[in-house]
Amino acid sequence: MQTPVGRRTLLGTVVLGAAALAAAACAPGGGGDRPAARTPASVSTDVAKAGNVTLTVWDQEVQGGQRRQIEKLNAAFQARYPNVKINRVARSFTDLQKTLRLALSGGNPPDVVQANQGYAAMGQFVKAGMLLSLKPYDQVYGWTKRYPKGLTDLNSVTPDGRSIGSGDLYGLSLNGEIVGVYYNKDKLAKIGVQPPRTWDEFERALATAKGRGEQPLAFGNLEKLPGIQVYGVVQDQLTGKDKVRDLVFGRGGAWTDGPNVQAAQKLADWARQGYLDKDANAVKWDDTPVNFARGRGVFMIGGTWWAADLHDRMKDRVGFMAPPPQQAGAAPTTMGGESLPFSITAKSKHPDVAAAYINFITSPEAMDVSVETGNLPALKPPTKQPTEPVMKDIAAAWDALSKGDGITPYLDYATPTFGDAFGGPLQELVAGRTTADEAMRAAQKDYTTFLKK
Repeated sequence: MQTPVGRRTLLGTVVLGAAALAAAACAPGGGGDRPAARTPASVSTDVAKAGNVTLTVWDQEVQGGQRRQIEKLNAAFQARYPNVKINRVARSFTDLQKTLRLALSGGNPPDVVQANQGYAAMGQFVKAGMLLSLKPYDQVYGWTKRYPKGLTDLNSVTPDGRSIGSGDLYGLSLNGEIVGVYYNKDKLAKIGVQPPRTWDEFERALATAKGRGEQPLAFGNLEKLPGIQVYGVVQDQLTGKDKVRDLVFGRGGAWTDGPNVQAAQKLADWARQGYLDKDANAVKWDDTPVNFARGRGVFMIGGTWWAADLHDRMKDRVGFMAPPPQQAGAAPTTMGGESLPFSITAKSKHPDVAAAYINFITSPEAMDVSVETGNLPALKPPTKQPTEPVMKDIAAAWDALSKGDGITPYLDYATPTFGDAFGGPLQELVAGRTTADEAMRAAQKDYTTFLKK
């Protein structure tokens, strides 16, 4: 099992070896008032002297382990500072993305929000002056000394919102994450299949599951993003990590290149062969792990953010692995990074308390809480190690990905509109209403338009 130090190395030197170069790509321009500048001298870290404060926090930590994690940290913060009451507003990832811009532009926005990385969310919010630069707070709390540069780069934006990976820090993340393959151990035993060691073995296992009356893959794609993630896992195996990184960060390649089209065709084939739910485009993303835990699906492609909830429901019957490589024993590749960062809104009435809150929930002690609640901490936990089998699986996968430089970026980082511009065609592809070539041409059109700007 990998040491926590290894986790820091992975995200610090691998993911953002690519992500830091995202500054070469530009986001659309726009206006918006800039938040008032602050200096370290104007920052107060004395929360107890702030008076009675209600701190409104919007987060998307709604899954079992995530929810327990943030509830435990919130309770501990309020116990340390009885003058602060946290008004927590919990929303699903999808609902948060839909409502956050309106909330930030209103006259009474939340104090702390989870603003997704990338051009579509954080970049646009920074450009519009809706988020507060954390630079003066970093100089007081020392976050860039605590976190590796790779992680802080992912949450850094230039003030004009045009470059990700440089500029000021606008958020801190609590957890790391990777997308891999969950499997139901009982169902694998039932169909007489061992956990696959290669990509070909994985596809043969899908066929065997189908042939023996089992649903091969649990898959809900109502929100479009799941389809992009499953496509990305396939793409990593067919295209290779370097070409995926270059493509996402605008350094070369096209979505219409042969291997990328082949990945889309593979997704279409899986749907046609009955490996995916027939009604996948009507199933909510958050319902997918629920269905999987209830026995629908031998495998499920998904992120580590679901591990704690699946362990609660399935105990030792659930396993996890990085997507199997092309050759047995080769280094695996998959997408990943860090969880949604916590940011301070520009109109917060209590920015100093908000900063103290972010410092608290990303502290070394918080990393221990992350492990205790079945999550994958972004930084070294000082005393805790995972004990649940599925979390040990995830630690082993993280270790292999670290050693093999195997993390690729999330594909929706490519453009501000990629979630819809590519996710929509993938929904049509899964439904059999479009072709792989047509889906990839739609992705390339959105990508080309963005790069021209």
